[in-house]
Amino acid sequence: MAFTRTASFFMRTMMATLTLSTCFKLRPLASATTTTRCCAFQTSSVSAASLGRRRWRSSSSPSSSSSAAFGRTTFRHVGGDITSWRMTSSSEDSPATAASSSTSSSDTQSKDLEPFRNKNNLDDQVFSAMSADGGLKVTVATIRNLLNEMMIQHTMNPIPGDALGRATLCALMASNGMQEEQMFQLTMKGDGPLRGCLAIVTGKGEARGYVGNPSLGDDFTLREAIGEGTVQVVKNHPDWPRPYNGITAIRHGDIDRDVGIYLAESEQRSCALAAATSFKGILCTAAGGYLVERLPDCPPETMAHMERNLAKLVEMNGDDDDAALPTNLMLEGKTPVDIASILLDGLGMEPLDQVEPTPKCECSEDKLMRSLRLLPREEVDSILEDEGKVEARCQFCGKVYRMGPEEVEKMFREARGDAWKDEDWENEMKERGEKK
Repeated sequence: MAFTRTASFFMRTMMATLTLSTCFKLRPLASATTTTRCCAFQTSSVSAASLGRRRWRSSSSPSSSSSAAFGRTTFRHVGGDITSWRMTSSSEDSPATAASSSTSSSDTQSKDLEPFRNKNNLDDQVFSAMSADGGLKVTVATIRNLLNEMMIQHTMNPIPGDALGRATLCALMASNGMQEEQMFQLTMKGDGPLRGCLAIVTGKGEARGYVGNPSLGDDFTLREAIGEGTVQVVKNHPDWPRPYNGITAIRHGDIDRDVGIYLAESEQRSCALAAATSFKGILCTAAGGYLVERLPDCPPETMAHMERNLAKLVEMNGDDDDAALPTNLMLEGKTPVDIASILLDGLGMEPLDQVEPTPKCECSEDKLMRSLRLLPREEVDSILEDEGKVEARCQFCGKVYRMGPEEVEKMFREARGDAWKDEDWENEMKERGEKK
């Protein structure tokens, strides 16, 4: 298909819309040098989803689920912090953890978990809890409904769906606990045929995202689809003078381990992170993950006990070397509360909060109008003369916006102020709202 003026315009306007509507006042990502020292344990990747009877595999299959999940069940090292190295635990609990284990059941039962119950994962949920000694935070998420809706919006195949699902899970868990107004943007910018993957979430659990090639088939593994490139993170808040930017290299291509490396290297967050999806045909049957973070002053015994619990979780998830943490458990009916209870077994579990992720796109006709105002008037008139209308499609939700010559002329006639200035644009929108 020829690259038309309409398509060219669509790309320019929607890029402007993305910058203006989803990133607040974001500036381009600052260049950064990625450290050459790999702080995470290097292991072979594990495939994420089963497609009907056929399961697609990574280029190098692990010999067992334990070895495949090794990078997801150990705390990643933070440079300069000796205690964040993976703990070598004995087969027996230390006195401290043994005492904690003896009271863990009663501690957990004493907490009212009823508000956090989510039978059979019918609803999407991000649940967080802390160990009794305050040394560890556990966040567990399930987003099957959200991912299925995204797949419908983008007419997406399973491999692109797996990439977007993992990226959205990682963004939701890594941003858990931030203010409602804050924004967390995760970009997997690789050179593979997927042509990149982007997920944006807010503190309220609102999520949106897209991949560059939603129709990519199952001829590629997830690692091949992502390719080589960078993990880019942007955080912002309306009151911040400038956004926070972070960047590391893609080392595995399975997203969750790459994000774990980013958290350790760029944000100095020692953690164990896993995220995966499961598909039957084009239907997502499970999408979930967990993030275990070591907090300041966490006792070494607590970390060692957690790693034993992580190993137990791998065993419970199944011995199939294609199993992906923790989707097998979710397919069996385990909920985020159940998985958090397994991870914090013997450490005491204190529930913190829960959020229900929801799809929300911020596109609107007003944003299309502003994008048009940012283009030279002669170019807009030329498009109208050639095409007879202006048309743009949102990359996040797929909604198509159209404006005829009369609407465009009216928009320019009623324009006030400078569209490049946020303050002028906000005042114009306020006046437009009052007139309506």
